[in-house]
Amino acid sequence: MSLEELSTEMETRYSDLGTECPITLDRETRNELALLETALEPTSTDELVRRAIHLLFQTCVDTGKLDFQLRSGYDVTYDEYLSGMTFDDMTGGDEYPSLDEERRYRF
Repeated sequence: MSLEELSTEMETRYSDLGTECPITLDRETRNELALLETALEPTSTDELVRRAIHLLFQTCVDTGKLDFQLRSGYDVTYDEYLSGMTFDDMTGGDEYPSLDEERRYRF
């Protein structure tokens, strides 16, 4: 996969989410959410969910897990996705001519 495929997949999933994201909660998650609502007193439950997503995202970026997953699935990193260019595109690494194995060590 490539940077273009990642960008296309992101656009598709973003539009699929729309403005609302209905989720179902298991018993443990409902209990944890209720405790967080009680302790933190947010303006709404949606605010806690937004904070949780931001925290998970930042943790994945900080620990390198996001880069690992993106490299495994799309052969790009998060920085490459943000810049819209792969490392090879930035450094010109893909501009070198291919090696001629027969003439490689001849002077």
